Amino acid sequence: MTKNAEFYYFSLADDMPRKDKLHWFDTTKFKDIPFERIHPDDKGNWLNLTDNDFDSLMPVCDKEVKAGKSKENNAEAIFKLYSLGVVTSRDEWVYDYNKQNLENKVKFFFDIYNSEIKRWEQSTENEDVTNFVDRTIKWTSELEAHLTKSHPLTFDKNCVISSSYRPFIKQFFYFDKIITHRIYQNEKIFGFKNQHENVIINFRCVAAEQVATLASNKIVDLALLKTGNGVTQCLPLYIYDTEGKPQENITNWAWTEFKTHYGIEVTKMDIFHYVYAVLHNPVYREKYEHNLKRELPRVPFYDDFSQWVEWGKTLMALHLNYETVEPYPLKRVDSTASKIPKAKLKADKINGVIELDENTSLSGIPAEAWNYKLGNRSALEWILDQYKEKKPKDATIAANFNVYRFADYKETVIDLLMRVCNVSILTVEIIKKMEL
Repeated sequence: MTKNAEFYYFSLADDMPRKDKLHWFDTTKFKDIPFERIHPDDKGNWLNLTDNDFDSLMPVCDKEVKAGKSKENNAEAIFKLYSLGVVTSRDEWVYDYNKQNLENKVKFFFDIYNSEIKRWEQSTENEDVTNFVDRTIKWTSELEAHLTKSHPLTFDKNCVISSSYRPFIKQFFYFDKIITHRIYQNEKIFGFKNQHENVIINFRCVAAEQVATLASNKIVDLALLKTGNGVTQCLPLYIYDTEGKPQENITNWAWTEFKTHYGIEVTKMDIFHYVYAVLHNPVYREKYEHNLKRELPRVPFYDDFSQWVEWGKTLMALHLNYETVEPYPLKRVDSTASKIPKAKLKADKINGVIELDENTSLSGIPAEAWNYKLGNRSALEWILDQYKEKKPKDATIAANFNVYRFADYKETVIDLLMRVCNVSILTVEIIKKMEL
């Protein structure tokens, strides 16, 4: 007769210094380790077990609902459709701050690809396509499959769109089905070429170290909120059909549930803003921390619905319109130490200073501004990271299209930092009110 397995667990404190941990292992006998027997929960989780009401909350999104199987599986959710952000697998080729440079890169890419189609068609040997293709450009298995089927690529200037690449960072993006590795449901959210108007709540929680959320009215990259594990999921306000007609993405079921619970007239836009507010709530994030690392979010019915709607509406307006928010009056200090100053883009949080380059710095940044974080970076740090001068990883890009210089964007970045500093402060003010 086979005995059921038993599991025992022990962990050292996360903040224990490395040398102390090594000493503990060196001096502690196995028989003296104070193991604790653990039992899995109903979902098969062994660690970070929860004892809360998460399962009784309103599902924000659900796989069965998304797949159209809600009736047969008795599944319901606030949003009908959700999607991952786009995956290009060749970011350096299809994103750029400079529109002309992006067009040059894409045209070069297409020329190589199309010439490889002709060469493949003329080849008489039964070759492996992976070993056959010219590695001057970035290939994926999907692109190789398109080549073997003789699917050409034709440059279309209408495919050059504005995108949300990272928090508060917009870049030009060439959005095409073949060159984009995975588009997921983004065609239904924004369409191609002439982009449809939409607003999406982006969140990152499952498998992530920290919950992060940020609204956008542009197509977003899968790594929009990524600073480690976890990927960016998108909750659109609308879904567009093949004719470009919008449909509401918030379900009638959710609309009825909210109206019934609160006993007041509720709009679907109210629900959209309510969800955005709740996903920012630090009390919610802390209470359901372990649930959110494993499952798609659910939201409770908080008292004072109208207040949460107003918080969500205000936050969304700040985050969508960050480029026109009143700039925070940071002090700019310029010197003439170098005619061609070396870019730095370094933050000194303690003293509230950002060094932009050898000649220019910004000071007077309030401590609260650094507290607005998306993942393990503050909003200001995202900007500094994304505008640094970095040698492209792709050899062809590095040799032929490495035109980015911080000096060309310096004034733009200063303006952006001042505005996002204000956005950060105002965001933190609202989030603090949620904790009261």
